[in-house]
Amino acid sequence: MIAETQDIIVKTVSRVLAPFIVLYALYVVMHGHHSPGGGFQGGVILAASFVLLTISFGFEKTKKRMSDKLATVLSSLGVFIYAGIGLLCLVLGGKYLDYGFLREILGVVPPRARSLGILGVEIGVAIAVMAVMCIIVFTIFTSEEESEATGERDG
Repeated sequence: MIAETQDIIVKTVSRVLAPFIVLYALYVVMHGHHSPGGGFQGGVILAASFVLLTISFGFEKTKKRMSDKLATVLSSLGVFIYAGIGLLCLVLGGKYLDYGFLREILGVVPPRARSLGILGVEIGVAIAVMAVMCIIVFTIFTSEEESEATGERDG
């Protein structure tokens, strides 16, 4: 299990860097429909901020910010956002993820509707990827803890 480090420098640097990592992740997500990047990359960067906090402050403190239950809800929410936008396009008479049909409810021209539709999907993907990556990392930390408790070794 990852225990809290006692090194004040590591904790301070992590505390200072984490908000900038989150800000950069949000930048990648928000500009992903115009440039390289997007939901997957931004979601992984967001999850990296939780890994940094886990390494610096320990597994238990990180679990208070992102529990297994919250991660499961967020992963489902991200998939729901993605699928919901696609289904909304179907309901409005278009094809699945044909964002141009969102113009009817957004009140904008089709190119702007496409841009906003892609942004919505990117946000859904980012939320889902961030949550699933956190679940994977937490599972790895939990399995290490269980192996240490039972005395099992790899190899």
